[in-house]
Amino acid sequence: MVTDPPLSHTAHARAVLVLGLPLVGSHLAQIAITVTDTLMLGRYGVEALAAGVLAHTVFFTVFVVGAGYAFAVMPMVAKAAAAGDATQVRRVTRMGLWLSVLYAAVVFPLFWASEPLLRGLGQEPEIAALASDYLRIAAFGMLPSLLGMVMKSYFSALERAQAVLWVSAAGALANVGLNWVLIFGNLGFPEMGVRGAAVASLLTVAGMLAGFIAIAVLALPEHRLFQRLWKPDWEAFFAVFRLGWPIGLTHLAESGLFSAATMMMGWIGTVELAAHGIALQLASITFMVHIGLSQAATVRTGRAWGRGDAVNLMRGGVMALVASAAFVGVTILLFLTLPEPLMGLFLDPSDPDRPAVIGVGVMLLALAALFQLADAAQVMALGLLRGVQDTRVPMVMAGVSYWLIGAPASAGLGIWLGWGAAGVWLGLVAGLGAAALMLMARFWGQRLWLGQMGLESDAAAATSGPAPAA
Repeated sequence: MVTDPPLSHTAHARAVLVLGLPLVGSHLAQIAITVTDTLMLGRYGVEALAAGVLAHTVFFTVFVVGAGYAFAVMPMVAKAAAAGDATQVRRVTRMGLWLSVLYAAVVFPLFWASEPLLRGLGQEPEIAALASDYLRIAAFGMLPSLLGMVMKSYFSALERAQAVLWVSAAGALANVGLNWVLIFGNLGFPEMGVRGAAVASLLTVAGMLAGFIAIAVLALPEHRLFQRLWKPDWEAFFAVFRLGWPIGLTHLAESGLFSAATMMMGWIGTVELAAHGIALQLASITFMVHIGLSQAATVRTGRAWGRGDAVNLMRGGVMALVASAAFVGVTILLFLTLPEPLMGLFLDPSDPDRPAVIGVGVMLLALAALFQLADAAQVMALGLLRGVQDTRVPMVMAGVSYWLIGAPASAGLGIWLGWGAAGVWLGLVAGLGAAALMLMARFWGQRLWLGQMGLESDAAAATSGPAPAA
């Protein structure tokens, strides 16, 4: 195979940041939609906040499974682009869109049956009813959300992350205005509360999808992405499916652990659930940085994989991990030194439950600081593994870590031993830590994928020896 000259570690760091920072920005803009909902619902009332937390958790858990197909598109498009195969880029992306449509149709009824399901899971009837109001509207947003994820993967794999950033940022800003109008009933609109937040999110994701489609048509006409979109391509369909379903189940294992933790918090009490929701939002904001860097690692690794270039593959992996670790240090400092002001941002100063929610939240942010390193490490390892299209064994590792270690630990410490919210979050730390150790060992056990490339002899050059100038 023809490979590029080895780049220095500094050059790899620059490449990771040039691609990764716009992706980080786009993910921060994306989560700003959820954070905006949480902030404004917190100002609306603690019950609305708790219901919003519960609804977001359910929606996200279902969403991330379907997003596995979008994540599969990224390394496949990156590999095809590295080989100069525009036809394969088009085939893979189209079938990612097909799979997203099918998945959205399958899960739609789940949201309509959400109230009895939530009550059956032990949630308070009033909170379950409000959460169901949100989910019935959000059901219509599943399809544009998933299609938008496929388009993001397509742009990212082509290293056009700026398009993703600007559309996501515009969506986040639009969501703020829509929430202000629809939750509180401003500008003559009816006051819709939780349902207003759902309508705002639906309109936002639909607008973002329209933006992505317009950019693809105008900026990348050579791919003819939407011509004869209705025509099946079963070879590409099943290729995306085979790579994507393990990614979806890996996401389910992790997000399911956090969903289970949310349910446990609902059993403990409304104040604890609200505090958990805020602390989790703050942890999720910082996690978006690592998601963006992880996707940059997937693209860079996927392109090196497509060229059969082990040296640049591993050097790029090292520098992606260094960038992620640097941000972990900043996050830990922030959570340990400013917990009360951060929690207070999400609550009405006049709310009588505010002191209790902040008190629980301060403790949870201390634990969030503890699991930042593990959470970053596991998502970075997943990004690197996806770049070399290794998804099935990581799926098993995630299932073991989160459901044989994390979930039992959360239930045992938080519920059975009566440690409450702190015990539930200690279980999260245990699950994330186990996943980080297993997945990192999987990637850096190089022969698993270097053997497929026939490049075992190049491995040492990736991490040792003088680096040539960029």
